[in-house]
Amino acid sequence: MFAAIAIALVKIAFFPDQDTRREAIAPTGNIDDRVVSVSTGNIANQIELSATVVADPAVPARGTLAGEISELHVKEGAKVAAGAVIATVRKEIEQEPIVRTDAEGNTTTTTPAPKYRTAQVTAPAAGIVSSLPMVVGQSVAIGDPVAQVAPDSFSVTATIDPAQRFRLTEEPTEARVSVTGGPDEFTCTALRIITPLEGQSSTPENPGSGAAPSGPTVRCAVPGDVRVFAGLGGKLMLPGGSAENALLLPVTAVKGSSQGGTVWVVTADGTQEKREVKLGLNDGRQVQITEGLAEGDSVLEFIPVEDPTNPGGGAGEDCFEQPDGSIACSTSQEG
Repeated sequence: MFAAIAIALVKIAFFPDQDTRREAIAPTGNIDDRVVSVSTGNIANQIELSATVVADPAVPARGTLAGEISELHVKEGAKVAAGAVIATVRKEIEQEPIVRTDAEGNTTTTTPAPKYRTAQVTAPAAGIVSSLPMVVGQSVAIGDPVAQVAPDSFSVTATIDPAQRFRLTEEPTEARVSVTGGPDEFTCTALRIITPLEGQSSTPENPGSGAAPSGPTVRCAVPGDVRVFAGLGGKLMLPGGSAENALLLPVTAVKGSSQGGTVWVVTADGTQEKREVKLGLNDGRQVQITEGLAEGDSVLEFIPVEDPTNPGGGAGEDCFEQPDGSIACSTSQEG
């Protein structure tokens, strides 16, 4: 019995069944053309961005008269209202000397009392005087910053990828914001998407900085009745529009994601027809078809691509781009 077992083990180890080995290495992969139909439904486009709460930058209170500081009305750290007087600037007006001649012909010259023109430097916004480097008697020119006022307001900022802007059919003016560990979701207003310009040395987010941000920035104002603090993180949701009873296809079936694209229509006799279409909303999973297709049309679910294993080969009708970006082909080889 032990001898039989030993012989069987030797056979299994060194002389496997040839039919079994051939069956194990036989290619079994096969990818059929998967087809989807154009359907109708509702679509809502929303872009979610990682955001940060920031304090609004300080605003300079500038002089409007060339002269000298004659009086400072507040101290650094004082809380001021918009329009509050921070300093007074005065400028001496030159007077012509007065020449008098008496009855005997004697001439006397007198200098009249000096006259001054004054102007007030006011706070451009409500907030706290964060910087007041001036002293009484110091000379200032028109436009010189006499003080800096840090407003008691906040904004939410986020960086948006340029490609994501294609999903916005129109630029929004407000967005929904949720702050981690903070208040309930709220709406921020006065939304702007700021793209840095070449050679720009400062930005609205960081006045006077030496470098502009690397990409477009979304910025919107936090309502005054919402309590937040600078440095808090959260999410900013940009509305990109919505549509009801729209013609929809999976994004994997359309080459292109904004304005115009291409699909491969499967006709009644099974042939494939490349067709240009116009696109609407895109929520990342589905895309709206506004022109070029009708409800019920059959379309390849995955975009045909060239076979990456066959350089120089033409369009590979048996190769398809998968949702994760990888490419799969029906062609397989042993080994």
